[in-house]
Amino acid sequence: MSTIANKTWTTRRLRTWFSIIALLLIAYGVIPYVNNTYLLEAILTPFLALSLAAVGLNLLTGFAGQLSLGTAAFMAVGAFAAYNFNLRIHGLPLAVSLLLAGACAAAIGILFGLPSLRLRGFYLAVSTLAAQFFVQWVLTKFGWFSNNNPSGVIDAPPLSLFGISFEGPLGRYLFSLTIVVVLTAVARRIVSTQTGHHFIAIRDNELAARVIGIPILKTKLLAFGLSSFIVGVAGVLWAFAYLRTVEPAGFDLDRSFQIVFIIIIGGLASIRGAFFGAALIVVFPILLSRLGSFLLGGVFDSGVLDMSQRIILGLLIILFLVTEPNGLVALWDRFSRALFSTPASKRSQV
Repeated sequence: MSTIANKTWTTRRLRTWFSIIALLLIAYGVIPYVNNTYLLEAILTPFLALSLAAVGLNLLTGFAGQLSLGTAAFMAVGAFAAYNFNLRIHGLPLAVSLLLAGACAAAIGILFGLPSLRLRGFYLAVSTLAAQFFVQWVLTKFGWFSNNNPSGVIDAPPLSLFGISFEGPLGRYLFSLTIVVVLTAVARRIVSTQTGHHFIAIRDNELAARVIGIPILKTKLLAFGLSSFIVGVAGVLWAFAYLRTVEPAGFDLDRSFQIVFIIIIGGLASIRGAFFGAALIVVFPILLSRLGSFLLGGVFDSGVLDMSQRIILGLLIILFLVTEPNGLVALWDRFSRALFSTPASKRSQV
């Protein structure tokens, strides 16, 4: 039985690596040759930024069990920090600006994560919600963060990494893709180490984790810091590569809820789930918009169609959560097992 289990584990591992390599080949080797502006700007670039933000939030909520509703605030900290580092320190490479922006977001995340020692669940979510309103108020109140621009909306700086310029839709897509691949690999590594095991232990039973010697406060703050670092870099991608502007309105409360919906729909405690959920959140409204315009474009105006899309998406999310609470990743695993599993007759001969 152990031999069969080892073979099954090895087969699944090889299949996972094959899937990752195939996806990277498509992302780097096929999509650039398609070079469709709408596909790159309206679908893939926001998909990558939201996926990375969801990966960061999943570290905190899915793996460590700490609910946060201030994700967009940490994205805003990362975006504005990167802009100001780039503006005020001449000659600073964008790669360094990204790291410093992530560090600033991590510091703010740790600060608002301090109540996690005393608060749990809904009360912790409310305390992180305070970060959303506080950060937006600070960025709006103090013009220094936006270089005293009267409108508060500033253009993002040019994208360049290690001397390579990433301009145009294709360049911004490749820039976002590279950052997402690197940080996703880091997040995947984190959850497979002792740190990730500590996150899961605290999520499952905090009292038992304390009894076996896991430092609760240190681990929780580490989860907030790592999560906010990744989310802060995602905010840079959202502002610099997708919006092409840096403004507080791009990181409102709706954005925080959107990222929470992504990890719930995709699957909690799953790196892949962040990408599945982001794909649904980004692509599905576009499909609904196209279908609604085709079927009802001459009957209702754009406002009614937009509200109808929100209602339909909300109903589908509720239906999905009732029928499959483990998310899209569970459906995908079930489908892949049915597709690649060995028939019973063959298993009996092994």
